Amino acid sequence: MKPVKEAKRYAKMFINVVGMESAPTSLSELASVDQLMLKSGEFRSFILSPGFSQAEKEGALRKVAEKVQISDTVVRFIIHLSENRVIGALSEIVKIATAIYLEKKKQAKAVVFTSVEVTKANEERLKVSLKKLVDRDVDVEYVIDPSLLGGILVKVGSTMYDNSVKGQLRLLKDELIKG
Repeated sequence: MKPVKEAKRYAKMFINVVGMESAPTSLSELASVDQLMLKSGEFRSFILSPGFSQAEKEGALRKVAEKVQISDTVVRFIIHLSENRVIGALSEIVKIATAIYLEKKKQAKAVVFTSVEVTKANEERLKVSLKKLVDRDVDVEYVIDPSLLGGILVKVGSTMYDNSVKGQLRLLKDELIKG
């Protein structure tokens, strides 16, 4: 089976196991383990290594979970991923599970790239506009990108809306080339 299909299957399983009520907390816990794997090469190598027994991995995971306060349900899920040797796809599983959760809650996550700080009034206008555009509640994250000359770049799911100066100049160039 392809890794993306496996990740999607495990993400659906995760949401079903934890339930919609505790999904935000559980997703946060799962993401913290993913971040730990990304930051600590030793931890990642230990979890992915076939040289350690499943019991050793489980013991280490439980100790780590105790330190960073991860629920038993999430720990069991991570152990299950490790047993099935798909723990390497944890980042993808977290991403897909978050998307599934937001879809079920009729919400979307948008990342807005701007060259300057966005005022509160403009934040509200943008949030209302995005809600109309995607027809669901939108959780907006703002990222300041000094490489933008002006305007904004919005990413909602896998869709990009480019209203930056650079994007507009690119469109103008394409139109001029076409004739």
